[in-house]
Amino acid sequence: MLRRILPSVRLALQVPKATTTAVRSTSGSVYEPDYLESLKPKFPQYESLNVQIKGYDYPQLESYQRFLHGVAEYLELDVSDCYALPPQKTTVQRLRPNSTVIESEYKLTTYERNLQLNNVDAPVYPQFLRLAQAALPEGVSLRVQEYTDDCEERRYVPDKELLDLKDELERMGGPTTSKKK
Repeated sequence: MLRRILPSVRLALQVPKATTTAVRSTSGSVYEPDYLESLKPKFPQYESLNVQIKGYDYPQLESYQRFLHGVAEYLELDVSDCYALPPQKTTVQRLRPNSTVIESEYKLTTYERNLQLNNVDAPVYPQFLRLAQAALPEGVSLRVQEYTDDCEERRYVPDKELLDLKDELERMGGPTTSKKK
């Protein structure tokens, strides 16, 4: 009777071995488990996208950014960052017909918000874009582009005092490289 129990216990404790696939390379052979293939994305992906929205009405722009963030979360997109850039001020002058006399002057402020999306699947991107364009408020512009180093540099405001000190140092002959012993 003891013999009948032991074989069944042995079978219950056996752990199935992981299946492996051999991949040949120039340096020899490497064995990789099959489950690594299942971790790759099914569709091509956009690595990083920058969704830029600009407008003249601050509350409307904030509301639209909140809406886009919600749509991205609903579509299970990875929103890695949301940030604002400093407002840009523009002066517009209206002239009288056939003269250089200023009839009126307007001061406009353009606000900008950005959403950074990472690893966006190619089939999901058009859906996000259609929803964003369908809900686009009047007076707001939408631009989607790949996230670049240029986008990163625009986000930081230069320190005016530090730049002035660097210019003054250059005018004085530049930094000295010799060290005192």
